Amino acid sequence: MDASFVPKSGKATYGLDRFYNGKASRAERGLELSMIAVVDVEQAIGYSLSVQQTPALEPDSKRATERTRVDDYLDHLRATRAALPAAVRYLVGDGFYSKLKWVKGVVALALEVIGKLRCDANLRYLYDGAQKPRGAHRKYDGKVDLTDLSRWQSLGKVENDTSLYSAVVWSVSLKRKIRVVYLVNRKHPERLCYALLFSTDIELDPIQLYRADRARFQIEFIFRDAKQFTGLTDCQARDAQKLDFHFNASLTALNMAKWEQYQQRNIEQPFVFSMASYKRRKLNQHLLERFIHNLDLDETLIKKHPNYHSLCDYGLLVP
Repeated sequence: MDASFVPKSGKATYGLDRFYNGKASRAERGLELSMIAVVDVEQAIGYSLSVQQTPALEPDSKRATERTRVDDYLDHLRATRAALPAAVRYLVGDGFYSKLKWVKGVVALALEVIGKLRCDANLRYLYDGAQKPRGAHRKYDGKVDLTDLSRWQSLGKVENDTSLYSAVVWSVSLKRKIRVVYLVNRKHPERLCYALLFSTDIELDPIQLYRADRARFQIEFIFRDAKQFTGLTDCQARDAQKLDFHFNASLTALNMAKWEQYQQRNIEQPFVFSMASYKRRKLNQHLLERFIHNLDLDETLIKKHPNYHSLCDYGLLVP
């Protein structure tokens, strides 16, 4: 799940408010789309399942003080929960969603959360030693210090110069046990790069957790392709229903293009989707059809020619 900023001018458009724009790294006036996508981790391909606008906050109202945008995202998830495939168990989001209200809401829907923690997250080791016969049982065994990984399970390297460590700890902010994966990139020893991933499923394999978080970026590609090729940001309507139709039509067109290209893939090679190549192939096919009909050529003879498909693929970025 993720959200994306859509620029929009005017004053009467539904949902117009100030939202965070990652491109500008600041809040700007416009619209925001919240998307739930289904991602195949093994194939590294994602399809949008549900998209809706984030409503504007009502200024100077009780709703603005008691309700946050996390509540809007949870409402979106609740409305879409029944449409999720039965095989879906995990909901992956970026660091923004690593909040107590979000985690509690997702877990209440019988889903597990995978997300990203701050590098200074308040974590504690769990105590598993002998307990005293009297008094409250001891729960914790000290604060997690990421400079000392002696109590973490080392799982080797997942990429060049990137090591993976894992542990089950207590999250103070999320108020629950979580499985944490600590990634350390030692490509530049003088400046280490690291990230903290987590899951509410403490039995989840750490490698699977890492792969699921990587697959989350497929939703970024969905937003990118929809903005560049299927007109996601080109709607001039102001009505909520018309905007909703436009956004869903844009993403549905992208889903159909991706599925068609996936059906025509070479099963012996990894699947790589390129919307630019898809549009170029369709344009080439359209031009060839125009040539055939306008010049009264033999359509069957041309389409059976061994070089016909090479003409359709002319100029493709990804064959």
